[in-house]
Amino acid sequence: MTGRPIADGTAERGPLRPIELAVGAVLGGATVGLVTVGSVIPFAAALNLVAAVPMGLIAQRYRLRALVTAAVAATVVTFVATGLVATTGLMATATIAGIIGTTKRRGGGFVSVLGLSTVAGLLWAGFAVGFLQLFSAGRNLLFDTVRNTSRGIQELAARQQQLEPLGRAAADVTDSVLRWWWAWIGGGVAAGMVATAVFSWFVLGSVLDRLTWLPGNDRLDAPPDDRAIAPLPVTLSGASFRYPGAVRDALREIDLTVAVGEFVAVVGHNGSGKSTLTRLLAGLPPTAGTVRRPGSAGLGHHGGTALVLQRPESQTLGVLVADDVVWGLSTELAAEVDVAALLGEVGLGGMGDKETATLSGGQQQRLAVAAALARKPALLIADEATSMIDPEGRRELVDLLAALPKRHAMAVVLVTHHEADALAADRVVHLSQGRAVERLADWPRPVRDVRRRPMGEAILELRDVRYTYNRGTPWEAAALHSVDLTVRRGEALLVVGGNGSGKSTLAWIMAGLVEPSSGRCELAGKPVTKQIGRVGLAFQHSRLQLQKQTVGAEIADWGGRATGSGAVGQALDAVGLDRSIAARSIEELSGGQAKRVVLAAIVASHPQVVVLDEPLAGLDPAGRADIVELLARLRDSGLTLIIISHDVEDMSAVCDRTVHLRAGRLLAADAVVADTASSASATLSAGTTGSSNVSDSVAATGSAAGTGLDSTTGPDSATAPHDAAAEHETRPAPPPRQEDAAWRLERGGRS
Repeated sequence: MTGRPIADGTAERGPLRPIELAVGAVLGGATVGLVTVGSVIPFAAALNLVAAVPMGLIAQRYRLRALVTAAVAATVVTFVATGLVATTGLMATATIAGIIGTTKRRGGGFVSVLGLSTVAGLLWAGFAVGFLQLFSAGRNLLFDTVRNTSRGIQELAARQQQLEPLGRAAADVTDSVLRWWWAWIGGGVAAGMVATAVFSWFVLGSVLDRLTWLPGNDRLDAPPDDRAIAPLPVTLSGASFRYPGAVRDALREIDLTVAVGEFVAVVGHNGSGKSTLTRLLAGLPPTAGTVRRPGSAGLGHHGGTALVLQRPESQTLGVLVADDVVWGLSTELAAEVDVAALLGEVGLGGMGDKETATLSGGQQQRLAVAAALARKPALLIADEATSMIDPEGRRELVDLLAALPKRHAMAVVLVTHHEADALAADRVVHLSQGRAVERLADWPRPVRDVRRRPMGEAILELRDVRYTYNRGTPWEAAALHSVDLTVRRGEALLVVGGNGSGKSTLAWIMAGLVEPSSGRCELAGKPVTKQIGRVGLAFQHSRLQLQKQTVGAEIADWGGRATGSGAVGQALDAVGLDRSIAARSIEELSGGQAKRVVLAAIVASHPQVVVLDEPLAGLDPAGRADIVELLARLRDSGLTLIIISHDVEDMSAVCDRTVHLRAGRLLAADAVVADTASSASATLSAGTTGSSNVSDSVAATGSAAGTGLDSTTGPDSATAPHDAAAEHETRPAPPPRQEDAAWRLERGGRS
């Protein structure tokens, strides 16, 4: 492949690759920010030294042209923002970073740094002398400054007889500098460049060495294909693929053909090779077997292949919906796009002027599909595009994808681990351990886990909580309205709602990371915003919370300075992970393992409450069952769990109570009472439970009516309407079992 770093053993040719452009834009922007702040704020001048790190990373990992492109773009932006002085500093920073990064990438040493810095110093010296020679007014201003400084030193020295020699020396040096100014300035610049490079070799070089573990490869990168864009029909014959450094194939002997007009579903569990298959369809060559198509795949090009990924926000670039649809298209192609018609086709009609930041997850996925259709792709690949949205949004998105091949001359490939998503497909390909199979093994669904420890007193209370984004601006948007909620110690509470209902906003408020616009959120009687860390928060995308190089370092960082290897091992025990995983790189974790590591880190920080935002998102059935079982163990260890999810069926197996959030409001109290009463009547008529249970259920629901809570326990409430919390309080809890987290935590994590 062309255009890869030298470390990959390939030639440095061809235009900039997407990964080079993307990394250059991000790190170049970071450099601009650091240099700008360091130049404007006097006490932040040290940031100019840190600014060499982003540029150094570009030089270490990618070609020289990537560094030059990023440096030129950053220079222009810095000049507009701060002026000439900061711009010159940024150029010097890029020079030093380029010397160190390039030397590291090519395997050079100290001698290489000396040689390159000498050449760079001479070039900078020539630039400085030429600039002063060309702009005489600036040169005269500099000379006047030197004369005035020398005169001041002489006057001060004349006041003390002992200092008179100093004054005469200053006058002599000044005369020499002004007479031979080109030699002094040129030599000073060159010597400064060499000295800075030598210093940076030891300091910046060490930083770059410590950052080598950061990922920097583009797994969609493919060798250039000069053929005309024609991705369909595509035929895979015995196609296999093995990633560099791997010991076995990620995909083995796949035979598949995708033609125009087809809707093909690829179903498999995590790690089955689904994403690898999409990369082959998108143009990545196999390591064995063949992939045949009439032309190039044309990934990202007009009329080629388009990808819709799992996280739509990572593909959203425009501020407004209409802007995002045509983002990246040339002016000519953008003018040909009927944006309003495209938005109407994907179910976003009339939303062109809406800000993309205000869209729900399902709407963002629809927008990603619209942006893909704007390029008129022959092949659209949706890689786990349904995994992060609620069931209703998932059904709507699948219906949309299924209809596209009927309206356009194209094919759609949907990659998913939900069998239900594949029902509308013309053809289904099942993958297991990298191979195509007839059908997937059935995985047991989570079953109701009876709690073995009673709940305690109220620990977290929300009263009349409201939250408005961009409050006081024309773009303000209310997210929560008058939310009242009480959570008891040791309780497992499920908060259910569709995309855009305010679930994530509620999670951030309960964690103390966002202060309500009005109302109060208190933990043990004190504002939770004053107790940051006492409520742990597990993000929907677990990888965003993992910042260290290894699992052990991550958990120790969450636990604080006193967290040693023993405490790290205890935290891993609590979440059911082997202690040997502590030495593993964060980049090697699967989705389920990443979620468990985040939970282990939270356990190590000893919170009173844990809020989990969509803990089952993106996991296959086996991974979902494992996380549900883990949450049941954590609940029985005494942790208070607040689980925000749209996966009611699975999470009801572990949660004691469910509250429904709709458009920022908890379900109205009268609706809850009516629903529960009707469920009770149905249960009585069926004769499935005794009257005492039904009475207890209605009474418990009535007591929760003041806070607008739904005391049901998920979709099975019609047949089991009794209040789980009341039953748990009256029933004595059996002692924890040895395999449970409660048993381990009570013994300090020892087994």
